[in-house]
Amino acid sequence: MVPPADTPVVTPGVPPAGLPAELPARGSAYMGMGVVAHDGQGARPAGERVTQTEGVDVSGHQGNVNWATLWSSGVKWAYTKATEGNYYKNPSFEQQYNGSYNVGMIRGAYHFGTPNDTSGAVQANYFVDGGGGWSRDGKTLPGVLDIEWNPYGAACYGKTQGQMVDWIRDFLNTYKSRTGRDAVIYTATSWWNECTGNYAGFGRTNPLWIARYDTTVGPLPAGWDTQTIWQYTSTGPTVGDHDRFNGAHDRVVALANG
Repeated sequence: MVPPADTPVVTPGVPPAGLPAELPARGSAYMGMGVVAHDGQGARPAGERVTQTEGVDVSGHQGNVNWATLWSSGVKWAYTKATEGNYYKNPSFEQQYNGSYNVGMIRGAYHFGTPNDTSGAVQANYFVDGGGGWSRDGKTLPGVLDIEWNPYGAACYGKTQGQMVDWIRDFLNTYKSRTGRDAVIYTATSWWNECTGNYAGFGRTNPLWIARYDTTVGPLPAGWDTQTIWQYTSTGPTVGDHDRFNGAHDRVVALANG
């Protein structure tokens, strides 16, 4: 999620220029925080979005969101940060998660993974217990594992590529056992290449939400032929990051229904 304008962008593991030698506060991570620091913010895509459905993702940085305004602007689905690691719950989660639902949006929740803290299973359970569950009501999307550049330290959280794949698998398996759904994976191709060795084994089961702030999606991680969601900018014209679901609104409903 995009922080307030006065929040500095940080390079993973490196304090922002001109500030004390300290890392961001734990719990302050948002979807794309490490991606924009590592990969940059390019130009936005142009052209018609005939088969795309606009969405946003938000976190505690946004506080109470005016969902009616977003709905009127054409945003039809939303993801809200629910949890991070095994130590943080978004204090604005209820307003954001239920507010988007109440105006008619299809909504879901995401978890910012920190593999250096606890196992994937522990964090998946923390996520589900903290609001990341799923129900077949036609308006609730499966949960998302946000796995990206570490804003608090080493890019790959101190894990080897094999260990990272094992951690992700542990999270995904636990989430599915708790909810009956395969979680969506949010990541950047650059991070996936470096930290998993471009592992291809999740593409058959888990939808991909790719982060790339440029005019095109670019290369995808191994195992996926196409993305389900594209986070195309971290500087949206309205609150939160902006995203495109790769399909018309009925495909968003289909993902919600499982």
